[in-house]
Amino acid sequence: MSNDTLRIVFMGTPDFAVATLKTLVDANYNIVGVITAPDKPAGRGRKLNESAVKKYAQSEGLNILQPTNLKAESFLEELKALEANLQIIVAFRMLPEVVWSMPKHGTFNLHASLLPNYRGAAPIHWAIINGETKTGVTTFFIDEKIDTGAMILQEEITIEPDETVGTLHDKLMEIGSKLVLKTVQLIEDDAVETTIQPNTEELKTAYKLNKGNCKIDWTLPIDDIYNKIRGLNPFPSAWSDLNNENETVTVKIFKIEKEVETHHLDIGTLLSNKNELKVAVTDGFINIIEIQLPGKRKMNIKSLLNGYHFDKNAKLL
Repeated sequence: MSNDTLRIVFMGTPDFAVATLKTLVDANYNIVGVITAPDKPAGRGRKLNESAVKKYAQSEGLNILQPTNLKAESFLEELKALEANLQIIVAFRMLPEVVWSMPKHGTFNLHASLLPNYRGAAPIHWAIINGETKTGVTTFFIDEKIDTGAMILQEEITIEPDETVGTLHDKLMEIGSKLVLKTVQLIEDDAVETTIQPNTEELKTAYKLNKGNCKIDWTLPIDDIYNKIRGLNPFPSAWSDLNNENETVTVKIFKIEKEVETHHLDIGTLLSNKNELKVAVTDGFINIIEIQLPGKRKMNIKSLLNGYHFDKNAKLL
């Protein structure tokens, strides 16, 4: 099968998906359609914001569809008219069977974990939050459930001790795009061999992130707190309530360091001087390097301490 024999529909929305689409375009595959999220109003002016995938697809002159309803007859007719024989999904939404079962060669997805672990919406975040030392990417054929289909290829990488979700996202984005290319080449050569995912109760899940599970619990062991903050840095960010000078506000915490040390301070107590801000935790201190106060930009702690005072009773709650 040659490159021009495959007729590919690509579905994706964020930057993570752009790298894969670009890799396919650069390899001269025939992308007959790009499906991405509808434009959404954003910012104070509520200006319509186009997805990263749409912006790239426009720059390459690709055919773009932005359905609001993936089961709508009008969309299904447009999709059928593209006569695709392969669909590739990267960071999109769940597809109805009428869509994923349409092409001859199937529909496969790129997932940013070593399946079957970390199925779900936020696999990169949870791998770091849970203190994993390795993760990776997996391609698999879509079925009727979420991230459960037969696996095609996997590639593993190390999670560094100071890794953040931002740095790991970018690494997985690059190796994922190459894994998709290898997967397409296997499909071209009719050489795909799949592995059925094992399904046991011990599997770890990549739950959707929300305000509740992004809050820092300062009573946890220091390593758990350290992993959580870096696993949410820079997006969507870990947060905590700050009580200072009889006022409680919400702050976002980004870059940190940990210091294992015995002390007798109350959990959450803040220690500050001109150069540092430390939080007392069960088995040491979390040294805050970057923080964001309400209505302010993210800043390093030295800049903050130049103009912000923490009283002797200040605490993170």
